[in-house]
Amino acid sequence: MPLIRLSLFLLVMAICNVQSLYANNTAESVLRLLVLGDSLSAGYGLKPEDSFPSRLEEALDVAGYRVHVINAGVSGDTTAGGLSRLEWALVDKPHIVLVELGGNDALRGLPPAETYANLESIIVKLKKNGVRVVLAGMQAPRNLGKDYTLEFDAIYSRLAGQYDIPLYHFFLDGVALDPALNQPDGIHPNPEGVKVIVRKILPLLESELQQLNSEH
Repeated sequence: MPLIRLSLFLLVMAICNVQSLYANNTAESVLRLLVLGDSLSAGYGLKPEDSFPSRLEEALDVAGYRVHVINAGVSGDTTAGGLSRLEWALVDKPHIVLVELGGNDALRGLPPAETYANLESIIVKLKKNGVRVVLAGMQAPRNLGKDYTLEFDAIYSRLAGQYDIPLYHFFLDGVALDPALNQPDGIHPNPEGVKVIVRKILPLLESELQQLNSEH
């Protein structure tokens, strides 16, 4: 009888070890994509399931990618704020970070040079940590004047070229200024607007995921 109990105990332990190993391997096989952004990506005014990170994860799953999309968006955040909380964001050990920041810098009329420097520091730190970076561009409100808008809008392409990182030219492409795709404030995308953003940015992110998978 003791021998039978010992055998059963060993069998149970073996099953548990196999399940634990499977769970660990499964967890490691899921890539982590973190969205470091402001209210536009955080899901301001939306249900959690309608936010950009949730819809993006859903779209990637449909496309056959095992990716956990982490919502690291903070409403009202600036590039300085994003830089200050970057260490916290890296705790999640993301494989890819989509940087969606700068809109609030422009709304506040902050000097484009400051925005550039903050985004540059974010990119450098992420690359030093072995994280792939995708940069989402923003555009300044046109009422800030031609000189300001030209300097601000050029930030993203300059950084993308300097650091050889993929650029999605404008996060709100196809959504900005369209009442049907925005909330009543005319700034933040509604659920339909989020779907448009996800659909448009998806090919770029898929390309990055394919490259990442080929390296592992």
